[in-house]
Amino acid sequence: MNPYSSLADDFYVNMNLSTEMELPSTRETVLHFFEQMQKQHPEMRNFYSRDKRDFVLEEDKDQGNYRWCNVEPKRVCSGFVNPETVETAIEQHRHALEIAPYALSISALDCEALDLLFGFDFSYRGNHNQLIAEALGVCPALDRLSNYPGTTIISNEPNITFALDEDCRLQCRLNIESRTNAYQIRTGEYQEEQLSVYVTARQYGSLATGQTYVETLDRLHEVSREIIDNYVIEAILEPLARTIALK
Repeated sequence: MNPYSSLADDFYVNMNLSTEMELPSTRETVLHFFEQMQKQHPEMRNFYSRDKRDFVLEEDKDQGNYRWCNVEPKRVCSGFVNPETVETAIEQHRHALEIAPYALSISALDCEALDLLFGFDFSYRGNHNQLIAEALGVCPALDRLSNYPGTTIISNEPNITFALDEDCRLQCRLNIESRTNAYQIRTGEYQEEQLSVYVTARQYGSLATGQTYVETLDRLHEVSREIIDNYVIEAILEPLARTIALK
């Protein structure tokens, strides 16, 4: 069972591998990579191109939970929206990273960055920026400013990035993304849109000698779960959910 599914309206786990060099784009190479993904996940059968160098393979989206994978000129991505378990999504990303070095000729030297993103979306009709302030507060140094008479908060997207090693190669970022703009606030016309919380663990640069992409992903997974379980749930996700429920 997914321990995060009850914390937000939608939950997803994405993996992005960015490369320094451009990836092969021949028909045979791209199709071979996606065929290897499809062998592991037969329901991934919707294949299309968003442009000449951006190819996508995904499952049907009708049921609200689906896998996807894409290959861009300098990036390989894999994602799972509303997975039954976190481990199911991680296994998909492991498989993509197992076959990418062979199918797409990606060397451990060629890594610009490997990201593992945990996303939490809350559906809310209203001023996302004000909601974030009410649920989470603001920086103490800015608290009085945010309460200045007659003001309306039109931009409030907290984020923090911190390194987990001395070389600053292993990093984690927490950011909250609002979908509310000044026009909506001015007119009072809000659509039900997604307020997003992202937790991203990232490994920068070429991998160490003997280190694999799968091993690096497992480390990012460990870091992400520690941050989410020990901080993000109690301090970010639960307060947002409670505040939305009271609206």
